[in-house]
Amino acid sequence: MQYVPLGQTGLTISRLGFGGIPIQRIDQQGTRALLKAVHEAGINYIDTARAYTVSESWIGQSLEELGLRDSFVLATKCRALTAADMRAELAESLKNLRTDHIELYQFHNPSLKDLETILAPGGSLEALLEARKEGKVGHIGLTAHLAAVFERALEVDEIETIMFPYNIVEQQGADLIARCAAKGKGFIAMKPLAGGAIEDGRLAMRYVLSNPDVTVAIPGMADPAELTSNLEGAANTAPLTEEEQAACQKVRDALGTQFCRRCNYCAPCTVGIQIPSAFLFDGYIARYGLEDWARQRYATLPVKASACVECGACETRCPYQLPIRQMLKKVVEHFGE
Repeated sequence: MQYVPLGQTGLTISRLGFGGIPIQRIDQQGTRALLKAVHEAGINYIDTARAYTVSESWIGQSLEELGLRDSFVLATKCRALTAADMRAELAESLKNLRTDHIELYQFHNPSLKDLETILAPGGSLEALLEARKEGKVGHIGLTAHLAAVFERALEVDEIETIMFPYNIVEQQGADLIARCAAKGKGFIAMKPLAGGAIEDGRLAMRYVLSNPDVTVAIPGMADPAELTSNLEGAANTAPLTEEEQAACQKVRDALGTQFCRRCNYCAPCTVGIQIPSAFLFDGYIARYGLEDWARQRYATLPVKASACVECGACETRCPYQLPIRQMLKKVVEHFGE
């Protein structure tokens, strides 16, 4: 495992981190077993969030039971905009994670307008600066899905790390990532597998970590097989071979630009469609030719894409501005319902 400084925070972290979103699909015992394996593999960076339902709680309980709290750099985040709300959210994170301090606390995907509220007097930055003085928070970061927010965050001295999507098919932040490194801020690559759209985890991690400006990549993991695949990709951070570059191009050609990253920000659907799942199963037909298997999986969805009433609420929440209503129509064409 390769270890590097996290920007200028003074923290040293593994270049492969643990993304805590998918553990919502398993249980607390499974989380504990997975974190034990993660520790044994040399990973020392954990990412979670207040918004990830049970993720903070299960991680906190697992680390306490395993006696491994001090073996990890914990990073979490919330969407609080005001100082008062941030104090409440931070208190809940500390309680959930069963700790008296969190190494990195981040503003979770604010819009440009929200970021200005965060930075203004009475904004949530004020509360995090107080918490840093009190030792409850070690460092402050920001996560973003839009390049304009990333660019604005680069100008804010108090923001020490920035998280942004970066993978084989998402290159919109490449120049900003280089600027982030030049400014001495840590860069955290989210969606290294494009939200599960890239199936070759080894190649995906090879691509992301071959960029020296990437401090750490945080693929979501929920089972040992995913951990193994990610470790294989992280084992070699040398420049990509010609064969690997060609394989990356094949992935780009297959996915294009309009694909769901499964971030789930579109939820909740007003009629209950599990939008990311519908797109995932559709992708198994469109990209991988697994029609029978995809149809079996799609059949398990309680509400099908055909139930869409075209209200458009999902599209207002999608950080990638996808034409979700039109994409759902394609799903109906493929599955018949």
